[in-house]
Formats: sequence, C-alpha cells, structure tokens
Amino acid sequence: MNLAQGVQFVSLGILGVMMIGAALGVVLFSNVVYSAFMLGGVFISMAGIYLLLNGDFVAAAQVLVYVGAVNVLILFAIMLVNKRQDFVPFPSAGLRKVLTGVVSLGLFALLSAMVLGTPWSYSTPAPVAVESSIVIVGEHFFTDFLLPFELASVLLLIAMVGAIILARREYLPEKPTQSELPQTVLTLPERPRDLVSVVGQTKE
Repeated sequence: MNLAQGVQFVSLGILGVMMIGAALGVVLFSNVVYSAFMLGGVFISMAGIYLLLNGDFVAAAQVLVYVGAVNVLILFAIMLVNKRQDFVPFPSAGLRKVLTGVVSLGLFALLSAMVLGTPWSYSTPAPVAVESSIVIVGEHFFTDFLLPFELASVLLLIAMVGAIILARREYLPEKPTQSELPQTVLTLPERPRDLVSVVGQTKE
C-alpha cells in the first residue's frame, strides 16, 4: 500500500464516522433545527465519499442540490412553520419504538450481509479516466439533452413562483365584503344655528 492509498483509506474512515455520527444526530436530536443541520452533515460526508470514488460531478451535485437546496428548504420550512407546541406522546409510543428498532436492525443485517457477500476486488484493472465527468455531462446537457434541460429549468421556475405566492398568501389583504364597506349617506350641510336665529328675528 502506497501513501495515496493510505490517505484514501484514512479519509474514507473519517468520512464514514462523520456520516454515521451525523445520521445518529438526525435521529436522536429533539430539536428539528439541529436535526436539519446534521442532515446537511450527512450530505457533505456523502459528497466527500463521491470525491474519493472520482465522481466529481456527483459530489458537486450532492452539495449543490441536497445541501444547497433540499436542506435549506427543510430549514426554511421549519422556521416558517415555527409551531410552539409541546409534542403529545402517543399512547403506543413504546411499541412503535420497539418496532422501529426491529426494522432498523433488520435493514442493518441485510446491508451487512450484502456488503460481506459482494466481491469488491476488481477482476480487471479499472479504466483510467481521460476526461472529467463534469465536461462530459455538460456536453450532453447542451447538445443531446438541451430541450429536457431547458424544460426542467422552466418547471423549476414555475414551482418557485408558486411557492412564493403560497408563502405570501397570508400577507395579502382579504377583499372586504359589501357589508364591511363603510356606507356613506348623502346629507345636506346644516346651516349654522346662529344664522338661522338671526334670519328669523329679521323676518319678525
């Protein structure tokens, strides 16, 4: 094992520990804001693992899409809702925790069996990447898949405008009904009482 492989193994171990710790923080933190931040840590750790696998485009998309969009959207949704209510425990909360633990252990055993039973050694040497994957994906985006790419951007713009309208709906003033409008009665201006009395005395 040379120095580069040793650095890769150490980096993979650090990123794996970070991802597992952040995932436990997502589940165990009672504050949803802290859980959302821990979820961002999970996404960043996964992006680092993608970099170790020479998937530079996937790593950049992981950071831009999941950390920069999905995680920020979750944080904004939590802060906009901001319900200051105490969570009422369910009557069968203990049974649900037991079932959740059983399902989690089953998934962990299944994934462990898959990892241990998969032959990870290469039978043939891995091909050497001549060109960056970002350049290849960019060329396909702007040549073969230009129309779907532009349609997706238009759909995202429509969704963003709709989200802004839905978020600002509570700030729009409601249209008043006819009964709530102030009713103006046409009245003639009254003559001053002093002038009326003076006019009456002169006539007499």
